[in-house]
Amino acid sequence: MSIKNVFYDLDGTLLPMDLDVFIKSYFKPLAAKFVAAGYDADRILAELQEGIMTMIANDGSQTNEELFMSVFKKKYTEEEFDALETLIMDFYTNDFICTKEACGFNEKVPECIELVKSLGLKQYITTNPLFPAVATRQRVQWAGLDINDFETVTTYENTCFCKPNPLYYQEIIDKFGLKAEECLMVGNNTDEDMIAATLGVKVFLVTDDLINESGQDINKYPHGNFDDLMEFIRGL
Repeated sequence: MSIKNVFYDLDGTLLPMDLDVFIKSYFKPLAAKFVAAGYDADRILAELQEGIMTMIANDGSQTNEELFMSVFKKKYTEEEFDALETLIMDFYTNDFICTKEACGFNEKVPECIELVKSLGLKQYITTNPLFPAVATRQRVQWAGLDINDFETVTTYENTCFCKPNPLYYQEIIDKFGLKAEECLMVGNNTDEDMIAATLGVKVFLVTDDLINESGQDINKYPHGNFDDLMEFIRGL
């Protein structure tokens, strides 16, 4: 077999979802939590968006978490920041579960993971690291998966780049001493996931919840559903 490692996107790939619906189900209760705590929801949501954009532009000099939190540290006193950070983490720990209703379940996903395990390949969840680990672990569980089956799950605490920057994938390759040509990236986003091909990584585009904002010709990538993916992996 020509590959030894399989990278998987999470949202829209391992975990079925309409991203727009998910985002609405995420921000609405988050805003409500801030309002209940006496914050200006519009201000906080604008700052959260600023934090997200700051992470996406990360040049690798800090973790995504450090960059995200720096947005708030510039705008609040130390005491205010500590209270705000506690509130944010409380949301992810206790309230983030409400977004599960915006997600689906694909029984073929655990089947694929078991197939890849049986082939002796190492597996990695390479989701865009915009969330803390506590929120990412929950989404892995919603997909019906055991986080221990994966070498790593990228989160904002352990990663210094974001998709679609190819350096996001290079960071994982370097961290685990991998060879790009021995890796396969599986994802549903032509821009964020298929960009891994520029490093020499093999790719497979999952089309169940396809995101193709740039209007690429998807025929240039191996593509299909999880049955097609499993057939593709068996043929490598």
